[in-house]
Amino acid sequence: MLYYLFDYLHKNFNVPGAGVFQYITFRSALAIILSLSVSTIFGKKIITFLRNQQVGETVRELGLAGQTQKAGTPTMGGLIIIMATLIPVVLLSKLDNIYIILLIVTTLWMGTIGFIDDYIKIFKKDKQGLKGIFKVIGQVGLGLIVGSVLYFHPGVTIREKSTISNVAKTEIRTTTIEEKSTATTIPFFKNNELDYAEILAWTGEGYEKWAWLVFIPIVIFIITAVSNGANLTDGIDGLAAGTSAISVLALGIFTFVSGNIILSNYLNVMYIPNSGEMTVFIAAFVGALVGFLWYNSYPATVFMGDTGSLTIGGIIAVLAISVRKEMLIPLLCGIFLVENFSVVLQVGYFKYTKKRFGEGRRIFLMSPLHHHYQKKGYHESKIVTRFWIVGILLAILSIVTLKLQ
Repeated sequence: MLYYLFDYLHKNFNVPGAGVFQYITFRSALAIILSLSVSTIFGKKIITFLRNQQVGETVRELGLAGQTQKAGTPTMGGLIIIMATLIPVVLLSKLDNIYIILLIVTTLWMGTIGFIDDYIKIFKKDKQGLKGIFKVIGQVGLGLIVGSVLYFHPGVTIREKSTISNVAKTEIRTTTIEEKSTATTIPFFKNNELDYAEILAWTGEGYEKWAWLVFIPIVIFIITAVSNGANLTDGIDGLAAGTSAISVLALGIFTFVSGNIILSNYLNVMYIPNSGEMTVFIAAFVGALVGFLWYNSYPATVFMGDTGSLTIGGIIAVLAISVRKEMLIPLLCGIFLVENFSVVLQVGYFKYTKKRFGEGRRIFLMSPLHHHYQKKGYHESKIVTRFWIVGILLAILSIVTLKLQ
């Protein structure tokens, strides 16, 4: 809203300083300051409200140190993250930008699913919360929306370079063409672009028009996997919020570069018109996550609940897909991946050994992985700090791929 106000003042009245709102960097800086302020200042009021409403966490007895002290801690704190993200976005971003619209829809969609899950756990006294099948249906529904919009919307394009030679005048000209494409980038490889449509090349001529049959299911899978990974990571104070902030900050660098024609040309990366506006959303999101950490760091005075964790995972997935960096998710979101795999391996191995030997055996003392280290006697603050360090390392390695191609 403020963007349109200052744009109007700049163009019609030439108000001094109003033109600065045209710059993504300026609006991103304002967004992170505003979101950080909202999450820290109003976060306390929301926590007090949740506590007064007795919206407390019901802790399952898992035999973990310090577990009983967490009982009754207010949950649904993801509302703080959602509010602190959306307020700066609505005020400072271009609301007619298709990427911003998609991210707002993602935030509200996943936030609603998580809120329903938390509501059932707290007020209906059902520890299982929303049934898994309904969560998956919600995630698949979002995947269908995001995949369809990214594939069919005319505003979602990439800019291709084409070289035109003129032998008579001995000159070479390079032109750029904006076109619809299902191309994405593969890290660490030269000429690192993969077009999902090529998967259907074996079907013969005209296969490109059926690319959505490949692209949309891939989007659904990524959104479901990343949102569940974030949900599993949210097990100890500050872990999910901290690691997510690191990953999102790295995605912000990719987004700014991919949306800037000069930087993308210099670094020889795919230029995605209009995608740079997502930098404002990312700045607001990072500020909200860091502000939430003020209250969620050990010992936490609020938990994000599924309201926050599912929303975080959904946003990260949509950001990565929109900026054509979904192939980097296993590296950039390596913490989520390992947490996911630890559960899959634990459950799979337990079922296999029970069937073969008549007794279920475990790979880890407990899954997800952070609980394994808790069982080994590590304090949760040490676990979280070390996971953050690993997350920073993975983010740096991901950013390095801008030049390793």
